[in-house]
Amino acid sequence: MRRGLRFVPLALLLAVVLELAVFVGVGRALGFGAAVLLVFAASLLGLVLLRREGMRAWRGFRAAAAAGQPPGGQVTDGLVGLAGALLLAVPGLVSGLVGLLLLVPPVRRLARAGVRRATERRVSSMVAGDLFGPRTVRVRQGAPQPTPQPTPEPQQPVVVDGGRAIEGEIVEPGRH
Repeated sequence: MRRGLRFVPLALLLAVVLELAVFVGVGRALGFGAAVLLVFAASLLGLVLLRREGMRAWRGFRAAAAAGQPPGGQVTDGLVGLAGALLLAVPGLVSGLVGLLLLVPPVRRLARAGVRRATERRVSSMVAGDLFGPRTVRVRQGAPQPTPQPTPEPQQPVVVDGGRAIEGEIVEPGRH
């Protein structure tokens, strides 16, 4: 069993306790009927958006596949949208708020970037390239960075294409 999975039951219990506490607080502030109506309206909106986000994700995936482009961007956008709609559909005020935030474009972009980084860390570079297309790399000019291992005498950089190309290295986040 993976280490992180043993905390899932505790996290779910804490989420339920938080949802109940927020519901009681809103119920006291607005009234019980208003709190129930708010939860019902958020869940109904989530169900409507769940269908819309699912269709949007499928259309984006099919369009990328038809154009011969890597589908990773559309897939991650679709997953974030579906997660937001699903959280909105689940009865609860806190989960509804988190779901609603995931549907707001700036937050959605941040979440999409996080999903992409997590995916790239967990799969090989070749699979990540197939999903998301060529990676953007950082190229360092100047003296090479010191390495802990002794290296032979540095060689002169090879001049390629009349000096228009520069020598560089690919730096993958989280891998050294």
